[in-house]
Amino acid sequence: MALKATIFKADISITDMDRNYYNDHNLTIARHPSENDERMMLRLIAFIVNAHERLQFTKGLSDDDVPDLWQKSYSDEIELWIELCQPSEQRIKKGCNQSQQMTIYAYADNSFDVWWKKESSKLQMRKNLSVFTVPESLAAQLAKAVQRSMQIQVTIQDGQMWLTIDGSETSQSLEVDIQKHM
Repeated sequence: MALKATIFKADISITDMDRNYYNDHNLTIARHPSENDERMMLRLIAFIVNAHERLQFTKGLSDDDVPDLWQKSYSDEIELWIELCQPSEQRIKKGCNQSQQMTIYAYADNSFDVWWKKESSKLQMRKNLSVFTVPESLAAQLAKAVQRSMQIQVTIQDGQMWLTIDGSETSQSLEVDIQKHM
């Protein structure tokens, strides 16, 4: 019998002064059985940074043909393709060719450093690709804040992000530093 996804709820209030974006999102997040809390929270960070009324989670790990998140136009064209971690060159090519903009989010750990050293020269040629990292030390902090139901307040200003995550048992405030690599 196959394991089923675990469902999480996140009510997010976003104040993004850099983009003049102020909105609330009530998200239902399905965590694949093979996905850990760190990866799920990286998906949430990617959502927050790119928040838009049409940005949505996809089947992600359950479907190789779609990214982790995407934003489609009203005419069903892919405006933004978001991948996590270190996607293969084929995945990057597919995302860049099928969308107006592709973005990759990863934790800045040793595996990212190895991947980046190997792939960066090829990636630099892609004009519609951006790569961002979040400090590896933040992964454990984000994982500790995971609750089945979360209230998240976000403020983004001058490239800095502050999160306050309130769950049924804890409240945690975090400063998230996102580095752009290209």
